[in-house]
Amino acid sequence: MKSEITSIDPASITIAELHSILLTAVAPRPIAFASTVDTNGNVNLSPFSFFNVFSANPPILIFSPARRVKNNTIKHTFENVKNTKEVVINIVNFPIVEQMSLSSTEYDTGINEFIKSGLTPVPSVKVTPPRVGESPVSFECEVDNIIELGKEGGAGNLIISRVVCIHINNKYTDANGNLDTKKLDLVARMGGSWYARLIKESLFEIPKPIFNKGIGVDSLPKHALNSTILTGNNLGRLGNLPTIPSSKEIEKIKKTAIIATILAIQNKTEKENQLHSIVKKLLDEGQLEQALITLFCLE
Repeated sequence: MKSEITSIDPASITIAELHSILLTAVAPRPIAFASTVDTNGNVNLSPFSFFNVFSANPPILIFSPARRVKNNTIKHTFENVKNTKEVVINIVNFPIVEQMSLSSTEYDTGINEFIKSGLTPVPSVKVTPPRVGESPVSFECEVDNIIELGKEGGAGNLIISRVVCIHINNKYTDANGNLDTKKLDLVARMGGSWYARLIKESLFEIPKPIFNKGIGVDSLPKHALNSTILTGNNLGRLGNLPTIPSSKEIEKIKKTAIIATILAIQNKTEKENQLHSIVKKLLDEGQLEQALITLFCLE
């Protein structure tokens, strides 16, 4: 019988194989569409998905133009930021994803990817590289530090970039002037040639346990932890609620016709399954407190 888990020592496979596993598993990844200039003023534009935000005070973005796996060469972007210590990180959304992909072509030194991709260079305010006019958000950055993680093919180079100016296209903001996630239509990098599009239908919200401490999954009735109906996500949402129901709340629900009928069932498994089905339905409808109280009707 085939094992359910394959365990791999990274040293036992090729860098190309390791690269593929990492990029496919660690996803989706945001894309840093980096515009830079060389010491002669030639503009370069290239996307990197080893990227994220790491601090708000100071505002720090880090991306990594890794050494090429196939021949251990470095990219023009890396050369440029080492020499000029400036970069503009443009955010990529669906309306420019194909042009962004085109710009990743390995053109010769001195070729302007703005021209090749048809994107619009707009002068920056505080740094020399231009920003992408079509980008929903652009961050002008000064490079504070560069950390080279290795000298072999596939090694990353962390470009620690401090934001000095932000440009936001107001068509992507809400009535209060805040960036609107649903309007942004962002894209993310997956493995291989795959991307993800973050449209309204693919978005969902989870209440953050910031102001109240959730009771935790361990505080739920034991029958819920062994449920074949309630998922881990269901249990996590219930455990995020701040208080265990009171006996008064539980007794009130027990007296309702549907719950009373379920509690009268003699078969323990059937009784639990029917109660869990009700709880799951309430969760799907957003009736979180009602779902939690219902779950506690069977102790």
